Amino acid sequence: MSNALVIVDVQNDFCEGGSLAVGGGASVAAGVSRLLTTEPDRWDHVVATKDYHIDPGAHFGDPPDFVDSWPAHCVVGTPGSEFHPDLATERIEVIFHKGEHAAAYSGFEGHTDQGECLADWLRRHDVDQVEIVGLATDFCVRATALDAAEEGFRTTVRLDLTAAIGPETADEALRAFSDAGITTQGTPVIRAA
Repeated sequence: MSNALVIVDVQNDFCEGGSLAVGGGASVAAGVSRLLTTEPDRWDHVVATKDYHIDPGAHFGDPPDFVDSWPAHCVVGTPGSEFHPDLATERIEVIFHKGEHAAAYSGFEGHTDQGECLADWLRRHDVDQVEIVGLATDFCVRATALDAAEEGFRTTVRLDLTAAIGPETADEALRAFSDAGITTQGTPVIRAA
């Protein structure tokens, strides 16, 4: 069996200066890159997810309520949908796009360009444990980690390589991780964007 690093949504629109910025997003990008450089043999596989919106309907709000609807972000073909420039992408084997026509928080809702979903890809590569980093702790990282555990993968969230939108929703995510038997390391970055 093998392990994989899952990098969740480290995209320009979720980092400082983006349309839905998470404070500390750029630091997460740089921190993940440092970890990939200092511990290159830590994972057998490295994959990433991207929000990849075309027309996600009510997921984009005008005005947004910041609970179920959000400002337009990660629209396909825009600079905001690209990985943050501080994220080292050389090790990323495959990208799972999610949310083309609906809200999609979990990387397990995503698929490759060939249509393969994350769970199937991980199983095809004999992965039994995943380590999750990225943005945001309290939304897409949370959903991805909970789905990973539900799919039967031993799951760890590196909180020190995540950033949260707010303290209350970050606390809710930590409780959800604990309830699901997900291992956590460190504490998430929580600061104004």
